[in-house]
Amino acid sequence: MTDLILLELPADHPGVLVIRMNRADKKNAITREMYGAMALALADADANEAIKAAVLFGAPGCFSSGNDLMDFMEIAKVREEGKNVIAFVRELARFTKPLLSGVDGIAIGIGVTMNFHCDLTFATPRTVFRTPFTDLAVVPEAGSTLLGPAIMGHQRAFAMLVNGLPFSAEEAREAGIVWKVVSEEELEATTLAAASNLVARPHNSLMLSRKLLKGDRDVIRSRIDEEMEHFLDQLQSSEAAGVYEAFFARKK
Repeated sequence: MTDLILLELPADHPGVLVIRMNRADKKNAITREMYGAMALALADADANEAIKAAVLFGAPGCFSSGNDLMDFMEIAKVREEGKNVIAFVRELARFTKPLLSGVDGIAIGIGVTMNFHCDLTFATPRTVFRTPFTDLAVVPEAGSTLLGPAIMGHQRAFAMLVNGLPFSAEEAREAGIVWKVVSEEELEATTLAAASNLVARPHNSLMLSRKLLKGDRDVIRSRIDEEMEHFLDQLQSSEAAGVYEAFFARKK
């Protein structure tokens, strides 16, 4: 397990697993190794009867800036290098227990779309959600082309996922992506308290109720696979190559 993903079992919140992205110096840009660690953490948590809920956190001021672009270059060269990315988004869709997130500051790309799988998402007022997929010559991922319109309607989903427009925390709450907006100081405590509240409920009733609300997971898994095929095709396209060449030229 990479030290860029921290797993915590808070003593005062029994039954809750915290999965924390821990690469603040790089704005929590997610590497292939980090994707693999989070996929494994979710799979293990789902199989562990002692864990009743999982919570996703980033760092103060930065939930995640999305994919690490250097890793993108490796995936563009060798398609198989994207296997950990695929594993993570599939585990998000497969996870059967309550999944929560606490989002502060920067949330970009997968840093947005992973929250579409969460049952409760809390965000701070300074959080901005943005998905620059078409800016990067790729397509939305993590089942967001299905979940986005279902959560917030076509117009808002199009504005976010295709047009790449930023959503403030309050706009995200109005769109249904966020449950509540809370202060930075309250974010972790509020999110963990919500997780504990769920853990305390009758377990079978909770699990069945969540399963019914989530609906047919085969549909979302199929969409994830379809998106990923297009995503990888686009990532290896001349269109994307031009975008990334220009990006790294500016960085230099």
